[in-house]
Amino acid sequence: MTSIGTGYDLYTSQFSPDGRVFQIDYAAKAVENSGTAIALRGKDGVVFAVEKIVTSKLFEKTANKRIFTVDRHVGVAVSGLLPDGRALVDTAGGEAADYRANYGSDIPLKYLSDRVAMYMHAYTLYSSLRPFGTTIMFGTYDKEDGPQLYCVEPSGVSYGYWGCAAGKAKQAAKTEIEKLKVQELSCQDLIKEAAKIIYMVHDEVKDKMFELELSWVTEATNGLHERVSQTVQDEAEKFAKAAMEEDSDSDEEDMS
Repeated sequence: MTSIGTGYDLYTSQFSPDGRVFQIDYAAKAVENSGTAIALRGKDGVVFAVEKIVTSKLFEKTANKRIFTVDRHVGVAVSGLLPDGRALVDTAGGEAADYRANYGSDIPLKYLSDRVAMYMHAYTLYSSLRPFGTTIMFGTYDKEDGPQLYCVEPSGVSYGYWGCAAGKAKQAAKTEIEKLKVQELSCQDLIKEAAKIIYMVHDEVKDKMFELELSWVTEATNGLHERVSQTVQDEAEKFAKAAMEEDSDSDEEDMS
């Protein structure tokens, strides 16, 4: 019997002969069809950048954002099916509120990511459910533990990262992130690099219009997750466009 195609992909509770759960693979494909999202952990905080694909000129500019604040100290970037992402953000917000009510303090990010990861994994166990088609990134900063960044995949796997990416151009974005010495960079530098990466990996042929979303949670914001100011946003986009022009000019020189 073959483990490829129909027959083993009808339920999340069904394994193929080679040990795969195809519904989880399909959920990962849903993430790959989404705009690219990246998160970078620097020496003084975490920055988020998301390529929000705009499919119609009629859409309101600020609609359907993919960056959220789960708790005052935790920022989230979502790639994949946006309704699934919103549901997970609500779940994470409930976990943070319950922790504060019970213990009187902010929820540790490791604990929060583990709770959300277990919740996502539960949706891969029962035939009456389907996996979440979303990859979700959590970032925070506090004076004791410094910056922290976690990424949870549709399977419920959670890892800590210095830099992570998800979406259409995941591999290209990861390649660019690996070129950076993120541990040595401040968030002021990382926000520009994040914008540059999103502009570099954007596919102008398939997706002409997109909106760049930027946010951070840093030492400068006193550990609060905030969207960057319009001034910082403009500077980051200007830096990204200038870098793109330099790359295109160097390519033309190489060809000549």
